[in-house]
Amino acid sequence: MLGTKKLEEGYKKFETKAKEYIKRPEKTDILLKDASKKADDHKGSLGDIWDNLQLLFELVGAWRRGEYRKIPTRSIVTIIASIIYFVSPIDLVPDFLIGLGIVDDAAVIGFVLKQITVDLERFRNWKENHGASNTITEESPFKKDTQSPNQPEI
Repeated sequence: MLGTKKLEEGYKKFETKAKEYIKRPEKTDILLKDASKKADDHKGSLGDIWDNLQLLFELVGAWRRGEYRKIPTRSIVTIIASIIYFVSPIDLVPDFLIGLGIVDDAAVIGFVLKQITVDLERFRNWKENHGASNTITEESPFKKDTQSPNQPEI
């Protein structure tokens, strides 16, 4: 199994990219779609982390849409970096190594889950109380009621 230091090094390489995703909502939406598809394709291999991985996707989606902001930016960067790592075919163990590629992805997600446990639990509680919508949306990241009548819809 991969050591904690190796896992941390693995996903930290994606932190710079994660900061770019934060600034570009359309990239985040594509990332979430790709990650959801990969998670669905490997649900059996992901075992116990599958449900929490879905919750991570929902958290990022709610954050991106402005529905949920009670999370430190640092945690969002960490989560997005781990999702980028998850969808990347080339990481510590390349995905083309059938049966092994998903193992490191799951290990990195598990590592990140431990780092953000409190933030994830807060989101889970918020979601239960507010009925958060699905992660993936085709809607604009801007709420229509915040636009002036003369402003074109984005």
